[in-house]
Amino acid sequence: MNPNEMQEMMQRAQEMQSRMGELQQELATRRFEASAGGGMVRATVSGAMRVLSIEIEPTLFEERDGTMIQDLTAAAVNAALTKAQEGVAQEMARMQQSMLAGLGGLPGLGGTES
Repeated sequence: MNPNEMQEMMQRAQEMQSRMGELQQELATRRFEASAGGGMVRATVSGAMRVLSIEIEPTLFEERDGTMIQDLTAAAVNAALTKAQEGVAQEMARMQQSMLAGLGGLPGLGGTES
């Protein structure tokens, strides 16, 4: 690999690293929602896997069944986290495909050898 090719490869690697960082920041701001108990409990999480909010229908408190509220809350949060993990994984896979396609023109990485 000649010095120009090495420099081009390093430049592309830096661009990809920058794009990956931007994607991670963007994903961290995305919101993922799920519910349990027929919508009685709703949870919202971020792409950074942080719980943003939990909404519980007031009628659940009237039943005074703390165990049910806990179970529904856990189910809603877990479902929202699963959605977030799946969404993040899909976007990262898309980014990786894009990055690998961008390396196709480099010698030794799927491109033509000189």
